[in-house]
Amino acid sequence: MSNYRILVADSIAAEGVQQLRAGADVSYQPDISAEQLAAEIGNYDALVVRSRTKVKPNILKAGVPRLKVVGRAGVGVDNIDLPTAQAVGVTVVNSPLAATVAVAEHTFALLLSVARHIPFSDVSIKQGGWPKKEAMGVELYRKTLGLLAVGRIGASVAKRARAFGMDVIAYDPYVDEDNVRERGCEPVSFEELLAKSDFISVHAPLTPETKHILGDTAFGKMKKGVRIVCAARGGIIDEAALLDALNSGKVGGAGLDVFEVEPTGASPLVTHPRVVATPHSGAMTEEAQDRAGVDIAEEVLRALAGDELRWKVC
Repeated sequence: MSNYRILVADSIAAEGVQQLRAGADVSYQPDISAEQLAAEIGNYDALVVRSRTKVKPNILKAGVPRLKVVGRAGVGVDNIDLPTAQAVGVTVVNSPLAATVAVAEHTFALLLSVARHIPFSDVSIKQGGWPKKEAMGVELYRKTLGLLAVGRIGASVAKRARAFGMDVIAYDPYVDEDNVRERGCEPVSFEELLAKSDFISVHAPLTPETKHILGDTAFGKMKKGVRIVCAARGGIIDEAALLDALNSGKVGGAGLDVFEVEPTGASPLVTHPRVVATPHSGAMTEEAQDRAGVDIAEEVLRALAGDELRWKVC
């Protein structure tokens, strides 16, 4: 075993912890506070997190000169201050492949739940009702699904949508049209996506360019009754604008796994009768968590050893 020390600051799969322990001295502290982390991080060569822990500038600065790598078990790295990591020479890696199937399946679960009012029907029946007329829904068959970004997860959703007989279009300014077609989608402009889609599924990262990209102006260009799902990142959809669009009937329903503020509490959006809400659980399958833990363990150990990295963020 090497002399490397690794702090695991969030819960990851046991297989991942085992993998890390095979190559380093590991301190598993999944409930560590921000204050404790800042006080202890200088004693470690690597830090492994999920979404709970916020790796802010003070954490990164407190880690140097010993801290060499931060590993994010999962895709999104918006909880890690990347400019500071670059400035102090800390490598950031993630595990982008682990949750692809889980999030794609969760997205489809939201699509079906919104289309067929499944949560509403379930709750109503358990309360003694029989809301057959109120449960009138729509089919996915022959509807147009618009994907906002078509990376790994978007492409996986497109594959499932085609199996349901949907027409799939996509807007992604970072993927050329031939690659969009290879991923099973017809490339369109952002304006066309808004105008043509019966369902819209969001798969973009949260960036300054995508923040609130689905807001009042965008909703105004959509079909009346459009249904929207998002298991990507909170903040891409302007939640106040979405609530207005739901209340006006412009948006017929929404399935949301991510929010601008989490946990949400019983907000007017979450409790809206045409919203299906889940607690940022798209990646929460046993299989995805096992893959994420093992993948990030391997990548962190590679980074410490100076080996070539597969998933270096910065």
